[in-house]
Amino acid sequence: MKKTVTRLADGRELLYFDAHGDTVRDAPDRRTLDPVVSASEIRHDPLLDEHVAIASHRQGRIYHPPADTCPLCPSTEDWQSEIPAADYEVAVFENRFPSLSGANGRCEVVCFTSDHEASFADLGEDRAALVLAAWTDRTAELSARPGVEQVYCFENRGAEIGVTLAHPHGQIYAFPTATPRTATMLRNALAHRARTGRNLFEDVLERERAAERVILAGEHWTAFVPYAARWPYEVHLYPHRRVPDLTALDEDARAEFPRLYLELLRRFDRIFGPGQPPTPYIAAWHQAPVTGPGRDEFALHLELFTVRRASGKLKYLAGTESGMGAFMNDVSPESAADRLREVASS
Repeated sequence: MKKTVTRLADGRELLYFDAHGDTVRDAPDRRTLDPVVSASEIRHDPLLDEHVAIASHRQGRIYHPPADTCPLCPSTEDWQSEIPAADYEVAVFENRFPSLSGANGRCEVVCFTSDHEASFADLGEDRAALVLAAWTDRTAELSARPGVEQVYCFENRGAEIGVTLAHPHGQIYAFPTATPRTATMLRNALAHRARTGRNLFEDVLERERAAERVILAGEHWTAFVPYAARWPYEVHLYPHRRVPDLTALDEDARAEFPRLYLELLRRFDRIFGPGQPPTPYIAAWHQAPVTGPGRDEFALHLELFTVRRASGKLKYLAGTESGMGAFMNDVSPESAADRLREVASS
């Protein structure tokens, strides 16, 4: 893999990731841009002991532009996008409308392919491996920055999720504090260790691998619908060897990941049968905080889920979920697992 680091016209960082070392990335950004001014701040909620990012400047971000003015497509003679190159494999750049910035963290955009009409599921295994390499590179670099406590790589896919740009892409957030879900998992992991002498994540994985909800099982990864799934179709993907974050995966796990992950995404697009629009989903990497108690107890894993519960029907976070944080799932995890096994691509 070759990484090329350059700058956009307003000073934001842009990185190209290429599979071959002889690729040259020297196209300039021809735009005239003012420096990014972010109004992001972090506020603390004492009742929940959680932090909330206030980023009112994001109201002005680009919203569903026409395909010929997509800011994530390669640049052309007539259109200068966020990516100056006429073509690219994987590109990462600082978000122009960040939720977190400066001392409050950093937000990056990850473009998986230059093909505007593609999706992650359309990628080949080599490209998926390159995306994994980019996620790993950014996790390592952002984790080393002062003030960064957790790195979160994720993809929002589909208008139903709230995506404002159709081009296949994900994001990376470098948080100044551990996220609420991570903090909760760490507390429970530490309590489990004190109570049993064992690791909570390892015990969960062992139980799930023996259950009826396994979707895919490789030599180094297992994908399963969790026993207490919150979402209609939700899959967790765990490496068999527990590691805190992407940087600690070994080469065997890295080599197997693209095949399994692409198969999961392709199955998601088949859940609701032929002729249905692409399945909206969120793919979320859970990584350990950079510092603090419990880092060694954490287990890297990916959670993939959709807000669609049936053809033409969405799972809304209404009164119990949004008001109380108490999830109610309309689809049993066992039937969701059955369906995800039925729609295998081979």
